[in-house]
Amino acid sequence: MKFTDDQIADIGENIIRVLKTVYDPEIPVDIYELGLVYDVQISDDGDVKIIMTLTTPNCPVAETLPQEVKDKVAEVEHVNSVDLELTFEPSWNKDMMSEEAKFELGML
Repeated sequence: MKFTDDQIADIGENIIRVLKTVYDPEIPVDIYELGLVYDVQISDDGDVKIIMTLTTPNCPVAETLPQEVKDKVAEVEHVNSVDLELTFEPSWNKDMMSEEAKFELGML
């Protein structure tokens, strides 16, 4: 079954909603607002590719956080498969955080 652009947009919104439930253990802000998710691609078959990073390559959750993201996104309705690519290019920095995240952390 092929999804329409509107359906893909809905799936994308649901994926973002789920990403906002995943938190970096060291910072009380979700990974989406932190800017750790670089890209979410959704095919018209419901195959999802997520490109994300961690705050540091030695992040204590380097093993578990990407798996948590993959598992949660896989539960989103109409998601067929999830391919997660972890990258450290470009390296994450504080400028990638949303205004909301910066406010939350008292940086504004």
